[in-house]
Amino acid sequence: MKFLVLTLSGLLLLTSMTYASSNDESTIDPPKAGITKTKFGSFPDGREADLFTLRNAKGMVVQITNYGGYIVSWTAPDKAGKQEEIILSVPTFDDYLKGTPSLGPIIGRFGNRIANGKFTIDGQEYTLAQNNNGNHIHGGPIGFDKQLWQARIIDGKESSLVLGYLSKDGDQGFPGNLAVTVTYTLQNDNALRIDYEATTDKPTIINLTNHTYFNLSGLKHDVLNHELMVVANKYLPTDPKQIPTGELKPVAGTPFDFTRPTAISTHINDTTDTQIRYGKGYDHCWVFTNLSKGLKLGATVYEPTSGRFMEMYTTEPAVQVYTANNLNGKLLNKDGVALTKRFGVCLETEHFPDAPNHPNFPTTVLRPNETYKSTTVYKLSVK
Repeated sequence: MKFLVLTLSGLLLLTSMTYASSNDESTIDPPKAGITKTKFGSFPDGREADLFTLRNAKGMVVQITNYGGYIVSWTAPDKAGKQEEIILSVPTFDDYLKGTPSLGPIIGRFGNRIANGKFTIDGQEYTLAQNNNGNHIHGGPIGFDKQLWQARIIDGKESSLVLGYLSKDGDQGFPGNLAVTVTYTLQNDNALRIDYEATTDKPTIINLTNHTYFNLSGLKHDVLNHELMVVANKYLPTDPKQIPTGELKPVAGTPFDFTRPTAISTHINDTTDTQIRYGKGYDHCWVFTNLSKGLKLGATVYEPTSGRFMEMYTTEPAVQVYTANNLNGKLLNKDGVALTKRFGVCLETEHFPDAPNHPNFPTTVLRPNETYKSTTVYKLSVK
């Protein structure tokens, strides 16, 4: 499998080039494995966003746009072989342009929260855009999810879509010109692999992730019956604004113990638990038992009615589990399904939230002559 390694100078070149890609998608019967491209929509200034359709040899289909790197559709078979939508989305490019509650985009420069939007590197304090109760979250109000990325297709037995973006020095308050590539590969084992890489010309911080909401029922009901397992024996408790306190607390004996497959509904409404009240359900970071930088199993999700089973592998040390506590039904998907509270679950692989302000947390600092790398794989099957 081949992936693009992009340096800062390489991305500067990328932004000045027009990339060749496959012809616009046309009716193909039967569909062939690979990647096709269609126009997704136009910005008010005339720029165009594209929609890339990834198909594998087994018939799985994932659609991704180069606007924000959103995963806008993902169909997977149930135990009877029926292909159905398994993620939350909105119908059109204009809907994405209006803004969504992070329905599947690339999150950056820094996923999750940074207290008061401030951090210090080498004695220099930086102030970021604040967009979450006085804190910084998910890269700010104009984060990576609001950018038009350069797109390139790499054809092969398992084709890849490579998105590139140059985040300039001072973007949302972050230091350094940051050159980023995100590579999506739909594998023939029904797994979507996401590879992140970045370089910088000044010391900065980085914590990239994807914010897809999964619903393995085929969007027939909420995710409360989904059985979640997280390979983690600790989690990060937070203050009322959901900023980590700095403590790593054992999950044993708490509503956060998913060391065995457990229905999400089991403790999600346990308001006697302070942390459940703070998150209005689950919106917390679990710390993996295995903190190695290798690709390892981090979590699984099983939906018993459809039989769909998802395994999540990652090189990251943690995952933020979010149970769509703030969705309110005002958004509808392409089939008119209301996106309501707890209608999806996010598995945001990451370094710890607010890491720059906690010396005991794994570092998120990236320096010149270093390359940030991270990989997450979501693999679908049935049982």
